[in-house]
Amino acid sequence: MTRRRFYAPPEKFTPDQKSVALNPDETKHLRNVLRLETGDEVYVFDGAGREFRGEIDSLKRDATNIRITREVTPAAAESPLKLTMAVALLKGEKFDLVIQKLTELGVNCVVPIMTKRADVRIRNDDDADRKLIRWRRIVMEATKQCGRARLMTITSPITFAEFVASSRAEGERLMFAERDGAQFRTVAANRVAADKVTALVGSEGGWTDDELEQARQAGWQIVTFGGRIVRAETAAITCAALLQHRFGDLI
Repeated sequence: MTRRRFYAPPEKFTPDQKSVALNPDETKHLRNVLRLETGDEVYVFDGAGREFRGEIDSLKRDATNIRITREVTPAAAESPLKLTMAVALLKGEKFDLVIQKLTELGVNCVVPIMTKRADVRIRNDDDADRKLIRWRRIVMEATKQCGRARLMTITSPITFAEFVASSRAEGERLMFAERDGAQFRTVAANRVAADKVTALVGSEGGWTDDELEQARQAGWQIVTFGGRIVRAETAAITCAALLQHRFGDLI
């Protein structure tokens, strides 16, 4: 039977972890979509890697209390690869799709990157905050669907220059480009193992010469797929899948 999964942050659990409260949005889904009632079995994950089985103890219009019966193994294990995907901002639903699929593929963190040829511009802090709220909602829904118990982190947008020169990029640093790089198969073959990888993926317009040079000077390895040119959203999803296959748990 498919688990009926809900999300509640750690602070919504009682100190003894005997019960947990669901917020109005999760309650609405439980009541109006799944049509669950008092006594029905549900699963709740805390976004930090833990999942619990429980029963609906009380159900109100905008709140639900779950009595926890025991902690369980999450439906999907976390990848041993700590993968950060730094992805150039894309228009509307394209970036939403990337966020959803990277969550499903077990990515640890996504960093939205503002590049010279990015399809989207962040107008101000309020604009960035609105986008973050939507993206984090997509992460939560995708996490419920795919079985993970840990929420993928998504940061505030940052400029390309700030990111490549910062300490945010951990482990192997790979910049995927349509030109001027080593073949991915060669790069992957030369690395026996990696537990941390940061991958940079550009926009529809690709990288400028200046951006490629900045990355090289900062120690990034430029990588190409060879063969066909793919859309930016396809590139981001494909990169994550290939890296999880080579260094993670996607077999």
